[in-house]
Amino acid sequence: MRKFFPCLLLCLLSVPTFLTADTVVEEIIARVNNQIITRTEYQRSREQLKQEAQQQDPANANKTYSEREKDVLRDLIDQQLLLEKGKDLGITADTELIKKLDEMRKEMKLESMDDLEKAAQSQGISFEDFKLNMRNQIITQQVIGREVGQRMTIPKEEIQKFYDEHKSEMEQPEQIRVSEILVSTEKKGDTDTSDDSQRLAAAEAKAKDLLAQIRKGTSFEDAAKKNSDGPTAAQGGDLGGFKRGTLAKELEDKTFAMKAGEVSDIIRTKQGFVILKVAEHHNAGVPPLSEIEGRIQDAIYMRKLQPALRAYLQKLREEAYIDIKTGYVDTGASPNQTKPIETLAKDATAKQLKKKKKFGVF
Repeated sequence: MRKFFPCLLLCLLSVPTFLTADTVVEEIIARVNNQIITRTEYQRSREQLKQEAQQQDPANANKTYSEREKDVLRDLIDQQLLLEKGKDLGITADTELIKKLDEMRKEMKLESMDDLEKAAQSQGISFEDFKLNMRNQIITQQVIGREVGQRMTIPKEEIQKFYDEHKSEMEQPEQIRVSEILVSTEKKGDTDTSDDSQRLAAAEAKAKDLLAQIRKGTSFEDAAKKNSDGPTAAQGGDLGGFKRGTLAKELEDKTFAMKAGEVSDIIRTKQGFVILKVAEHHNAGVPPLSEIEGRIQDAIYMRKLQPALRAYLQKLREEAYIDIKTGYVDTGASPNQTKPIETLAKDATAKQLKKKKKFGVF
């Protein structure tokens, strides 16, 4: 029987894959140096784009999707080029990844990283895939910041010109930015055996102590992160901005009479005892340049970033070996791109497919 084995193997290998229901052959649609992009990744990115368009603007979701769908492969190639550049620059994102995961854990009020992993799994999300995606985002952002952002200059004259030309767009109503520290008076779990008066007294005493610490110089934001029972604790108590007429009258009268940086006395609410800080207070009209210079810099930066980034990515393409399967288009392609060395791409294929399967890419 042994002499028939090679023949049988050859026959099996020659059978068209669509005849075997449980056989999956992953289609490679692009090669970027030693890396590959599969059709599964491409389709997943299209689905993600469709979901994002639906969430951002349901009324125009189809139009948004059709406008951006043509760039899906371009964006996948962009990411691969940036990740490779990050590797060349020695960017690992290890520290930043741990920090971001810990911030997420705190925002979700979880005790440990194991709890965060369980929370992800309960939503049907692979924690390893989630971490890999987050790491990739950090690396690409750092590469863009270092290779593109840091090389852009915004002179004072350009900031002044932008301010003069956009004054009518900058006019704003009076508004404030508020932060809070909430000391809750609600019962905390089944083990809380104190009566209402005890909880009330304990909460008030804690609020008074916190206010005293803040008056003596303790950072409001730090106090909020460590002591606030409110949902904004992880953000230092930041509640966001408010225009006149959007707060309860009692709170509006108090806060709009305060200057930026001022902290209120203790305020009794249904939830407990609240301490408020007016982080910013903007008067109605066009704010002075000194007050919004940072925002203008950001606006100019973002306006310049996209063309500068596209030019940088085009340069990376010209230095890379990129091969696109017929029927697919890289809308970011440069006319000066070099075709890949076929042996290089073929040697990488098996290893990359194995790696992508290991990390659950398809």
